[in-house]
Amino acid sequence: MYDTLTVGKYCEKRDPNLAYIAYRKGQNDLELINITNENTMFRAQARYLLERADAEIWSFVLNDNNVHRRSLVDQVIATAVPESNEPQKVSVAVKAFLDADMPAELIELLEKIILEPSPFSDNGSLQNLLMLTAAKADKSRLMDYIQRLSEYDAEEIANMCIDQGLYEEAFEIYKKQENHAAATNVLVEHVVSIDRAQEYAERVDLPEVWSKVAKAQLDGLRVTDSIESYIKARDSSNYNEVIETATHAGKDEELIKYLKMARQLGTREPAVDTALAFCFARLDQLPELEDFLRSPNVADVEASGDKAYEEGFHQAAKIFFSSISNWAKLATTLVHLGEYQNAVDCARRANSVKVWKQVNEACVAKKEFRLAQICGLNLIVHAEELQDLVKQYEQEGYFEELISLLEAGLGLERAHMGMFTELGIALSKYHPERVMEHLKLFWSRINIPKMIRACEEAHLWPELIFLYCHFDEWDNAALAMMERAADAWEHHSFKDIIVKVANLEIYYRALNHYLQEQPLLLTDLLQALTPRVDVNRVVRMFEKSDNIPIIKPFLLNVQGQNKRVVNNAIHDLLIEEDDYKTLKDSVENYDNYDAVELAQRLEKHELVFFRQIAAQIYRKNKRWQKSIALSKQDKLFKDAIETAAISGKPDVVEDLLRYVRTPPFFPLLSLLTLL
Repeated sequence: MYDTLTVGKYCEKRDPNLAYIAYRKGQNDLELINITNENTMFRAQARYLLERADAEIWSFVLNDNNVHRRSLVDQVIATAVPESNEPQKVSVAVKAFLDADMPAELIELLEKIILEPSPFSDNGSLQNLLMLTAAKADKSRLMDYIQRLSEYDAEEIANMCIDQGLYEEAFEIYKKQENHAAATNVLVEHVVSIDRAQEYAERVDLPEVWSKVAKAQLDGLRVTDSIESYIKARDSSNYNEVIETATHAGKDEELIKYLKMARQLGTREPAVDTALAFCFARLDQLPELEDFLRSPNVADVEASGDKAYEEGFHQAAKIFFSSISNWAKLATTLVHLGEYQNAVDCARRANSVKVWKQVNEACVAKKEFRLAQICGLNLIVHAEELQDLVKQYEQEGYFEELISLLEAGLGLERAHMGMFTELGIALSKYHPERVMEHLKLFWSRINIPKMIRACEEAHLWPELIFLYCHFDEWDNAALAMMERAADAWEHHSFKDIIVKVANLEIYYRALNHYLQEQPLLLTDLLQALTPRVDVNRVVRMFEKSDNIPIIKPFLLNVQGQNKRVVNNAIHDLLIEEDDYKTLKDSVENYDNYDAVELAQRLEKHELVFFRQIAAQIYRKNKRWQKSIALSKQDKLFKDAIETAAISGKPDVVEDLLRYVRTPPFFPLLSLLTLL
């Protein structure tokens, strides 16, 4: 044994081949790669790498930074791989190319080992890898591979082609594998060529292919072609969609062929028989329809009759309903055929609310209002039917006919509250001038809350207030009369209502209303409300709006309660009016006020009478000096002497004596000496 690194190093400059042998023996990878790169020994390097089968070494030499990569790849493809008989080592090389993201070089490698005779030519995994790589890197080669190779996974590759948008290649794969249904599916769903799919179906002529083509034609609204294809496929499984699409397209004749085929195949489904029956109806093949209904079938005859009725095939509907003795629907059908008397006879035979309702609707639609009223009178006695009947007439705009029907019903023995109410509501909408008369006659038989809403919507304010009063809704009546004063206010009625309200706040709202709208009647209203209102609050309310004078009679009326706020308001008012006589009586008779504040205001008044009242207030409150001073100022010596006398205080009398000792007041001395 020898040191391969030492020997190899020694031989590098003398004989690179010997160095290569030494490095190869010692698996000195980097040294071997360097010596082969320097001496362009890429064939030897390729053979070594394949034999070594080390993923890390492969990653190193296939790195983008390796300037010799292309030369090495050429030798791997041309020499190393074709010479190898070891699948495991070739797999490592292939994976290295795959990991290095070298699709073009990988394709070259795979072509070398697959398309040319080699132990790997029939390897399915490598064929799959070749096709997958080509689909991503070089799509132009894929079709050739499909035709030349046979061991790949057809389903996997076909699905990959579909994902990559390579629909023709996918079609070719399925075609080669004779998977005709899948091939047709590609043409239909991906290539989106129904014509090609039809041509393919004609060539292979298989039921499953015709079924797929038929479904595609149906989705493409090629209804006639689709039905022909379904018939060729002898396939009735998609009958629901065929029926729906053909019906919408108006292809009744073609649909009859399909449905007959389905019945021949033993399909006994209600949808099939119902569609066949209705096709006869739409095509006006009434004899065939009658024969079909007489024969065994599972058609939904009633649904067919309903549909025929809705679409205007009334003769066919008559046949449908007659065959199952459905008198209710037969009655409505007869109305549309102009057989009105027969329709009413059928309704009587049916003897049900539903029948009367249907016949009534039909008669209204045909404007046969006499018959409609006959039916309607049998309906309105049922409270649960009344609302729908009213809506029906209103939606059609037959307001007068509705009122006539309801009025005719009031005399029935089974007349109920709903009828009186609905008549009132109808009158509120279409004849508002008649509402009050109706309310006065029948208010006790009306649903008042419901009628209230109707009057609100119709803005019938007097009628609304009438209802509130008869429903003991005094609060709402008062509010409504104030809010709609222009249309509904009447003073005497309002006085009668306001005293019955429960919410005391309405009193004060009413006072504000009268202040704004009827100030001349305010005193009359206050007289009615006096026992019920808070006097203090009323006074403050009018003080705030500076309208105290307007309630003077009220203030004088309640002054007997001796409330301070009332007394103050009256004092202010009398001072403003210069009514000193009434003011004097007020301060003498009612003492609940701020005496000092009032006296201070009055002592500055320009009229002596008010200053005299101020002196009297001071005297009443035992402010003797202030009272005497004010009397002396106005030379009211008699008042001053009386004040001094009432005080009973010697010092007060002496002060007054000293004042009157001056010559002008000598006559008063005799009076003062009496004190």
